[in-house]
Amino acid sequence: MPQASGIYKQVAIKEETTYGTMPTASGATLLRRTDASFNLTKDTYESNEIRADLQVADMRHGVRRITGNVNGELSPGSYTNILQAILKRDFAAVTAITGLSITIAGTGPTYTVTRAAGDFLAGGIKIGQVIRLSAGTFNAANLNKNLFVVALTATVATVIVLNGSTLVAEGPIASATVSVPGKTTYVPLTGHTDKSFSVEEWFADISRSEVHSGVKFNQASIQLPPTGLATASFSATGKDYGQAPSGTRYFTSPTPAGTSGVVAAVNGVLRINGATMASVTGLNFDVAAAFSGDPVVGSNTIATQFPGRVRVSGQFTAYFEDGTLPALFADETEIGIQVALTTNNTANADFVAVSLSRVKLGSADKNDGEGGVVRTYSFTALLNSAGGAGTAHEASTIAMQDSLA
Repeated sequence: MPQASGIYKQVAIKEETTYGTMPTASGATLLRRTDASFNLTKDTYESNEIRADLQVADMRHGVRRITGNVNGELSPGSYTNILQAILKRDFAAVTAITGLSITIAGTGPTYTVTRAAGDFLAGGIKIGQVIRLSAGTFNAANLNKNLFVVALTATVATVIVLNGSTLVAEGPIASATVSVPGKTTYVPLTGHTDKSFSVEEWFADISRSEVHSGVKFNQASIQLPPTGLATASFSATGKDYGQAPSGTRYFTSPTPAGTSGVVAAVNGVLRINGATMASVTGLNFDVAAAFSGDPVVGSNTIATQFPGRVRVSGQFTAYFEDGTLPALFADETEIGIQVALTTNNTANADFVAVSLSRVKLGSADKNDGEGGVVRTYSFTALLNSAGGAGTAHEASTIAMQDSLA
């Protein structure tokens, strides 16, 4: 009898219309993964009866749940459905700003992109986003490059070229367009979504299907090591099997998983408290979306998972080179953390960008040893209540941009 091998397993996912009810069989998407597992778990109740034979006479099964996790390498477009569910707002495009008169100035690593009239802030541009000059009679060195916004006023965007190449000072250039590649999302103030999914594990080599329904993703963990590929891990809880395990695949002809490149921390820019960092040895953060739900009499599943707060926290490590970073912790200074990572070193490479615009450090511990002294800075991201429409930041704890969303 053949036995299942993980190399042949496929994991398909589709959003549900009604919590715990499987969607139609078409239109699912295969997930990219380094590993993924969804399992039915049950509470168990063991009898406490006092017996003369000194033995346990009964045990029963109780409330059923699905627990799951997906681990993968962070790549543009691969996990947008999960990330937008955790952040409770769908990814949405930012409308390109057209008909501009643009002047480029500077000698690097920062440059200014100045518009003659109008307002970048009103146009939806934010610090921590990646923009491109996508139309206009610009020098070829200025067109369609990933420009990371590090400072912003109504008429001036200060940018860093993500692949480290140079811009050419010129302008004003008429009929120019500033675009925001891909789509953006963030935890909104109102109008939160509450998404659930059905997830199928299809074991092709033994023709076996397990479908899990009412799956809500409750945490994303992003790891950015100094060497190696960036990774993303997601955890989830669900209601029950959507149908009994069977030998028939449920999701018919799911869309293949994407093939975009994987991002790495060595390709991109990290900014902490308004400065580009070259001493950081690692960065990771978690986005935890709380859910709660209690068993009810007469049902062996949780009827509803009620949403709670979305909490963003993490840590970064950096070589101890002066008192600047430790002072931010000692003085309880609020800072910003922005990072943009690309799939390769070309000027218009696909990317993922994250902005935490209001952050407090929670520690500044240092190690000891023969090598370089490294300090570990834990942090919590807070609601930027000064942000929102017409400002340089979102009114949120976290904002994300994905060029392939």
